[in-house]
Amino acid sequence: MRAIIQRVTKATVTVGEEEISSIGRGLCVLLGVSVEDTQKDVDYIVRKILNLRLFEDESGRAWTKSVMDRDFEVLCVSQFTLQCVLKGNKPDFHSAMPAELAQPFYSSILENMRSSYKPELIKDGKFGAYMQVHIQNDGPVTVELTSPTGPSDPRQLSKQEKQQQRKEKTRSKGPSESSREKGAGRSRRDPNASSGADGDVSSEREP
Repeated sequence: MRAIIQRVTKATVTVGEEEISSIGRGLCVLLGVSVEDTQKDVDYIVRKILNLRLFEDESGRAWTKSVMDRDFEVLCVSQFTLQCVLKGNKPDFHSAMPAELAQPFYSSILENMRSSYKPELIKDGKFGAYMQVHIQNDGPVTVELTSPTGPSDPRQLSKQEKQQQRKEKTRSKGPSESSREKGAGRSRRDPNASSGADGDVSSEREP
């Protein structure tokens, strides 16, 4: 899931000539739902939106208060184009969740946000409509968020699995055996070679 969060003095959404929603000071959030998103992504994005310290405190000290701290409003707008993948110069949206699945999923994000904050302060656009979003960015301040989902590409998953297997195999070897193998490998390459790092070096990132 991707979110573009903008600190605003005001923001409105219109469809045609009708104003659908409006807020005063607070956050305007454009949300792009991926086909791979789960409840874990919802929890992360909602928590970050409501707790980001983008506002000043009562004494004017910047970056100290969240939208919840200041009782400000949040306007959410569904934005599937955030899942754009460029093919040359042409945008492709295959990563976006299909509309029939995205609508209830997006509604669950709003419900999660309302239950975590004051429901009357959470506003929305109109899902699937051709909207005009009028944003008066305050600062300007814009923050981009991407939920920390794991890899879904089967090739990437296979690569990580093989890396993990190699690490486990290395751990299972005794130090003497491992040293003998490294020494033999250096001898085969160049008996006069200086010592260095051998084997695969991989890293793991916590979710």
